[in-house]
Formats: sequence, C-alpha cells, structure tokens
Amino acid sequence: MTGLADLGVEWERLDAEELIRRTQQRFGPKAVFACSFGAEDMVLLDMIARHRPPDGEGIRVISLDTGRLFPETYDLIERARHRYAIPIQLVFPDAEEVEQMVYEKGPNLFYGSVEGRKRCCAVRKVKPLDRALAGAEVWIVGLRRQQSTERAVTPKVSADPSHPGTYKMSPLADWTWNQVLDYVKQQEVPISDLHARGFVSIGCAPCTRAVPPDADPRSGRWWWETGTKECGLHSAAVPAPAAPERPGLLARMRAAREFSVAAPRDVLVL
Repeated sequence: MTGLADLGVEWERLDAEELIRRTQQRFGPKAVFACSFGAEDMVLLDMIARHRPPDGEGIRVISLDTGRLFPETYDLIERARHRYAIPIQLVFPDAEEVEQMVYEKGPNLFYGSVEGRKRCCAVRKVKPLDRALAGAEVWIVGLRRQQSTERAVTPKVSADPSHPGTYKMSPLADWTWNQVLDYVKQQEVPISDLHARGFVSIGCAPCTRAVPPDADPRSGRWWWETGTKECGLHSAAVPAPAAPERPGLLARMRAAREFSVAAPRDVLVL
C-alpha cells in the first residue's frame, strides 16, 4: 500500500483542488470517489475531471444506486455523463438480499423502526460500498464540517476503520455551504434540480424531504427519527459545536441553479 499515514498532517493543510490533484497523481484508480450527486459531490466530480490524467487512469468514480433514488438524481447522472469525460460506475445492492428484506419487512420498513431503517441502509448502501472499495487505498467523500454536529471535526485525511487498509479523504471538510455554491456558479457545475426546491442533503426519495431555509441541513434526512442521523457509511465523529449555516440558503441555491446547465460533451457509456 502506498499509504497516507505519513502524509496526513501535510495533506490536511492542502486546499480541495490540490488534494484531488495529488491523489490523482499518487493513487490513480486505487482512489475511489463515491458520488451521491449532491452539490458537494458535483464540485468534487468537476475537480476530478479537471485534473484527470491524459491516459485516463485516474480516480475511479462510483455511485450507489439503491433503487430508491429520486428521478432528479438519475437525470443529473445523465447530465454528468454528458458533461464529464469520466466513466461512472453504478453499484447496486444484492438482489436476493433486497428481495428477502422486502419479503420479511415490506418495502418501507425504514418507517417502522430505527433497526429497520439501518437494515435497509446496510443492504442498499453499506454492503455495496464495501464491495466497491475492495482493493482501494483512498475513499473520497463530500463530507463537510458544517453539515452536522457529528461531522464538525471531520479531518481531510484519516484512516478508515470500516475499511482496513483504506484512507478516507474529505477534500471539502473545511468548506462552507457558500463556498460550495460559489464554486457551482463560477464553474457552471450542473447540480440537482432538487436543491432549488429546498432539498439540501439528498439521499433516497422515501427518506429525504425539503427543509426550511435556516434549518439544520441534515434535518430533511430520516426526519421521523431523533438523534444522530447517519446511514452507516460514515462513522460518527466526536461531537463538537458546528457553526450554523447562513440565512438565505434557498435564494442562493436558486441563483446558483441559473448557472448549472453546461453544453454537453461526448456521451459516455457506463
């Protein structure tokens, strides 16, 4: 393994784009970007495309297709395929596991209990990610410290206890939401139509809803639950106070949306 243990402190000081550039050079396809197609992840996808090596052996891009995503998410996947010359691998849950789970508990088991919700997340997200990260040395995610109290101390680079031998990288850890929107506007990055309708954190359709402008960005995820809200992909960080994000969120999202459509490039084949 090439390893990041000796680079953690040095790389923590780097900005997001430099982290992506160095990761492309040092790890190539041994680095995997798990893209959920939220605004943060579209920023990272844009950076990865900008720094992709000519030989095409750069960071691998995957996305977890749970089977319960919004239609708007699939639309954005198509737009991203047209915009960026990067193959996007859709990773699906095991069909037999999904069938057994739905047979036992029904298609909407997540509303019944936290245990049921976590089982659904494990089958549709956690286990497929485990398969996709087999052999990877770096796992790139779009976590930001302002997203929730649990994520307030997220490092840019750290060992990933859930995937031994893999380092987790959060290039946007120190970004504010305003920085995300500024990048979207400046680089004309395509983003989900859901953002302009009040969806900040976007996941599966049955488990995500729009939130008021000044609400906790994660409050629209599994809104019927209380306490820590994670699907199991990310271990909760040590709690620390998180700065509230700016007023006028939806107005800025709608403004950014005006700049989100770019001219298509060659169509890619998944």
